Amino acid sequence: MVTLQEYETRVVEGVRLSAADRVLCAAEGLATRLRVRELAGGRLELTAGPCVGVVRLDACEIRVLPKYLGEELDVLRMLEYAAGRGLPALDAARTLREGAPHLRDLVALLVTEHCERLLARGVRRDYVSVEDELPVVRGRLLVDRQVLRHYGRLDRLACRFDEHETDIVDNRLCAAAVDLAARTASSPAVRSRARRAAARFAGLAPTRLGDLRVALASLGYHRHNAHYEGAHRWAALLLSGGGITDLFTAGPLVSRAFLVDMNLLFESFATRLLREAAAGTGFAVRDQARLRGVLRDDRTGRHYSEVRPDVLISGIRDGETLTRPVDVKYKLYDGRKLGTPDLYQAFLYAHALARQPGGGTPTCVLLHPGGASAARESVTVRRWDGSASARVRSVSLDLPSVLDALGGAERGPVLASVFAAALG
Repeated sequence: MVTLQEYETRVVEGVRLSAADRVLCAAEGLATRLRVRELAGGRLELTAGPCVGVVRLDACEIRVLPKYLGEELDVLRMLEYAAGRGLPALDAARTLREGAPHLRDLVALLVTEHCERLLARGVRRDYVSVEDELPVVRGRLLVDRQVLRHYGRLDRLACRFDEHETDIVDNRLCAAAVDLAARTASSPAVRSRARRAAARFAGLAPTRLGDLRVALASLGYHRHNAHYEGAHRWAALLLSGGGITDLFTAGPLVSRAFLVDMNLLFESFATRLLREAAAGTGFAVRDQARLRGVLRDDRTGRHYSEVRPDVLISGIRDGETLTRPVDVKYKLYDGRKLGTPDLYQAFLYAHALARQPGGGTPTCVLLHPGGASAARESVTVRRWDGSASARVRSVSLDLPSVLDALGGAERGPVLASVFAAALG
C-alpha cells in the first residue's frame, strides 16, 4: 500500500503498472483527481489533488489521506453533517480488526449495517405494474397486444396488473450497493458481512439497478420508506465511487477507485454550519445565489456574466442592513499569505455585494480550514487618496475540534463563535 496526503507528490520505487492500470489511470474521472505518471526504472510519480480515498491498481493500492482532518472517519462525519444528519453508530471496532480501515471500507461497512437493519425490520414492498400472458384475465386486458400476438386465442391473454412485491427501486439500490461491497471491500470482515446481506437482497430484488442517476431521480421519501434514506445515501456514495464518475454504476473505475472531493464537501459542510448558526438570529443564509445584474455589458446593456458567491449572509444590525458574502476555500492558509486569485474574487464580492452598517468598509469573508490558533488575515483595497474601498478577512475552521464540538455539549458555543467570526 502507498499512502500520501492531499496535494502531496510521492515517487514510489519498484512498481510497474499493468495494461489495465494504465487504462484506469488515463480515465478522465481519475486523472483529474490523482495523477499517476510512470518514470524510468520501474518508478511511479503520484500527485494527489483535493480528494481523499483509495485507488486499487493491480500494481499497488494508493491511499490518499485527509490533510486537514485527524482521520478518514472525520470525512464521514463531515458528510453526514453536510447532509443534515448525525453520524450513526459505526461497528468498526468489532468488524475491522486488521488495522486502520480506509475510507471506502468504512462506507462499505456503513452500507452493510444500514442494509442489515432494513432486513431485520423487514424490507418494504410496493405495487409494481407487471405485464404477462395468462390463461385468465387479471387486471387489465391489453387488447392491442392480444390482437397482434394472439388473435383468436383465449388460452393466452395479454394482461397488465399490479403485483405487491419487494423487487422495487428502494431495495434494488441496497442490493447493488451490498453486492459491490461484498465483491470489492479490502477488509475480509466487511466482505463477509456484506456477502450475507447481499445474498438476502439478491433474492428480494433480483432486477439490476441500471443507471444510478435514473434510480436516484425516481426516489421520493415518505412515511413508508423514510427509514431507507440513510441506506440510500451511503449506497449512492459507494456506487458512484465517491462521486467520481458522475453517478454511473458500470465500469471498472467505480469498483477500483473511491475518491471524495474535499473541495465540494468542505463547501457543503461550511454552508450548513453557517445556516445552522444563523438560526434564530434574524439573519438569512443563502448558498450559491446566482446574481446576474452585477456584471453588465455596456454595449448591449445586458448582463455579461453571473456572480455566484458560495454564501451570502444578510440581515439587520443596529437598524441597518448588513450583507456579508462568504467565499469558502478548501485551502490551508496558516503561516502563508492569502492567494492572489482568491483575493481578487473576494474583493469583487465585497465591492459588488457587501453592505456594512454605518458606512463601514464593505467586507467579504474568506472561510478556510486552519488551526485553532491561526492568525486572521485582513487585507484592504485602498484608493489613491488612501481611503478603504473593500476588505477581505480570513476566518479559519479547526475542523477536528469543530466536528468534536458538534457532537457534544459545545455545539451551541461553537456555532455562535463561527457566526460571530463571519460577521465580526
